[in-house]
Amino acid sequence: MERPSNNTADTAQSLLEEQRVWCAKIRDIAASRSKNPLAYVDTYGCQQNESDSEKLRGMLIEMGYGMTYDEYSADVVIVNTCAIREHAENRVLGNVGELVHTKKAKKSQVIVFCGCLAAVSKTVDKVRSSYEHVSLVFPPNKLWKFPELLYRALVDKKRIFETDDENAFVAEGLPTHRDHKVKAWLPIMYGCDNFCSYCIVPYVRGRERSRRAEAVISEASSLVAAQYKDITLLGQNVNSYTDPASNCASGGLSLRFPALLKKLSDISGDFLLRFMTSHPKDAGAELFEAMAQSGKIAKHIHLPFQAGSDRILKLMNRGYTAREYLDKINLARSLMPDIVITSDVIVGFPGETNEEVNETIALVEAAEFDAMFTFIYSARPGTPAAKLQDTVSKEEKHERFDRVVTLQNEISEKKHAQYIGKTLRVLVDSKAPGEAYPFKARSNGGRLVHLQAPPEQDGGNREMVGEFVFAKITQSNNWSLYGELYG
Repeated sequence: MERPSNNTADTAQSLLEEQRVWCAKIRDIAASRSKNPLAYVDTYGCQQNESDSEKLRGMLIEMGYGMTYDEYSADVVIVNTCAIREHAENRVLGNVGELVHTKKAKKSQVIVFCGCLAAVSKTVDKVRSSYEHVSLVFPPNKLWKFPELLYRALVDKKRIFETDDENAFVAEGLPTHRDHKVKAWLPIMYGCDNFCSYCIVPYVRGRERSRRAEAVISEASSLVAAQYKDITLLGQNVNSYTDPASNCASGGLSLRFPALLKKLSDISGDFLLRFMTSHPKDAGAELFEAMAQSGKIAKHIHLPFQAGSDRILKLMNRGYTAREYLDKINLARSLMPDIVITSDVIVGFPGETNEEVNETIALVEAAEFDAMFTFIYSARPGTPAAKLQDTVSKEEKHERFDRVVTLQNEISEKKHAQYIGKTLRVLVDSKAPGEAYPFKARSNGGRLVHLQAPPEQDGGNREMVGEFVFAKITQSNNWSLYGELYG
């Protein structure tokens, strides 16, 4: 069943209706067994992969499978992979290799290799030749086709590699199974058009495709009605969102991400909207003003800067200068003095000099991020940066990495210490092991708060998960805050 070139909503809906037929066929197979079949979904990588896994679980449940976290008891094992760095790929392939033992223990087990690595031809060839226990391989743009592919693997008993490079489309209405009852991922777009020179994402997830605003608002409304309190809008570059159905309104102007945020903020209920990941070239006054004007949009933005050197930023194809980046976060802080800004940085890009690392350090000092994720450059075959000559030793990269991390840890520790004595409204999102701080919560700005239980006289056995409460901050470190219930 190949997708026609006509990419209309009617065509997509017709394809998804066919997949429901395959779901029913597998459900019949499951019902004929003496006991309920089980599936295990193992997820690597970003929040988009987590969201994809929620859809895989939703489809599996619709096909009659129960969920398990034990790969030995599973009839279907799905490994949803990440291709962003070499370390992630090596880890995934190592764990897939270990599944040869579960396949030997249960010969009928179907092992599925999907996600971003399944769109990398070199990796697919390696799976084909060296991981013969893997039964089914498909990339992210074939997620919608999973029921049909699984049926073929179950019935034909042959290995299936569904990796042709056809254009992807937005599949609406896929069933979703979320394990978390307080926080929800909500994809609003897929793919990426930026082609940063170091990044494999546009090659494995395709070009940008935005969901219709109507569909996003409907799903968000359903999540709020189901008592989800923390909703994160997802996209590889979330703030380049454009409603594909809106260009006939407002004189031909498209509904862009800030306008979508405003519409989502109008949904009745007590909840917070977050979003990630943002690209600095698309973040500006309109977005920051929308954030500032709504009490339902979290005052937090994750805005990767990646390098402090303009030469390196140009080689990375990032589309802005260090000064332009700092001007953006200064504007955000002028509109929202309490905004939390987090970021990503890559150390050791090919040809990066020590002076250019110092420029990165200077940007970190000027920006004073609340937290930052630091990575050593990892060459991804097929990207333009992989062809650049790398003249910096591994030892020197690690030394530079340590300098950047040490500086950011000092800044984070200082900024978090400023919370001590303050009272924050936080969302309790999970329980935690240990008696001293048995709850985990998040502030509006996304700061992790380890929370003490309420005193016995105030309901010490109270569940609290899913509640907004006030916490007085008593301690901090460079990654989190500690607090007690207040009021």
